[in-house]
Amino acid sequence: MLNIAIAGAGGRMGRMLLQAVLDSADCRLTGALEMPGSPLDGQDAGAFLGRSTGVAVTSDLTAGLTGADVLIDFTRPEGTLAHLAVCRTLGVRAVIGTTGFTPAQKAELAACAQQLAIVFAPNMSVGVNVMLRLLDQAARALGEGYDIEVVEAHHRHKIDAPSGTALKMGEVLAAARGVTLDAQGVFTRHGHTGERPPGAIGFATVRGGDIVGDHTVLFAGTGERLEITHRSSSRANYAEGSLRAARFLIGRAPGLYGMDDVLGLA
Repeated sequence: MLNIAIAGAGGRMGRMLLQAVLDSADCRLTGALEMPGSPLDGQDAGAFLGRSTGVAVTSDLTAGLTGADVLIDFTRPEGTLAHLAVCRTLGVRAVIGTTGFTPAQKAELAACAQQLAIVFAPNMSVGVNVMLRLLDQAARALGEGYDIEVVEAHHRHKIDAPSGTALKMGEVLAAARGVTLDAQGVFTRHGHTGERPPGAIGFATVRGGDIVGDHTVLFAGTGERLEITHRSSSRANYAEGSLRAARFLIGRAPGLYGMDDVLGLA
């Protein structure tokens, strides 16, 4: 049985992860973490699902992570790094779906992976990770004659833009063209912008309502367009992908893994 602790248990993604763990035949919930001062502190983790788990929500990281094999974390960068510090002490592996890390924070996460096995991916969806492979192939085959635009849409509460998934798509596209996203990414357009720079990888961001997550990459050539799209109608696919990643980590040596490793796409 795989023992799982979940960070941000009271959030929308946290609840979906709780549901997935509780419904799984080979996983057991052993910890549910929330921020200090959360009104959920001390409550049964399954209370908002109408289920009793026997696991209390806690802001005590050591208590919440003790006994876990893997932490699944979709919170915020500062919280995730605090959780990983305790994971390192306790030897708890981690699946990280948090987005919005700065380069310095990514370096800190990579340092943790020297002692822990960590799966870090901006999107745990199996479909999105297959799309990343398709984008690599398309960018290589179509070449410079096609302009690339990445369009993403999320719910009104998302706090980072572009999404971590959109940025990962941009990185894959840039690498396929032999350039970097830092050099070729265009993230804002306003006013008299002039012509589109050759080789640019453009981004457009939509925020509104309860959109779970839509991503489209447009390859616009002369006389034709190719669009590759992934749409999420539920967070359940992220949760199932996260459990797949957690299972992958058991027995793995310390290191920083991606969903391409989990899915055998690497």
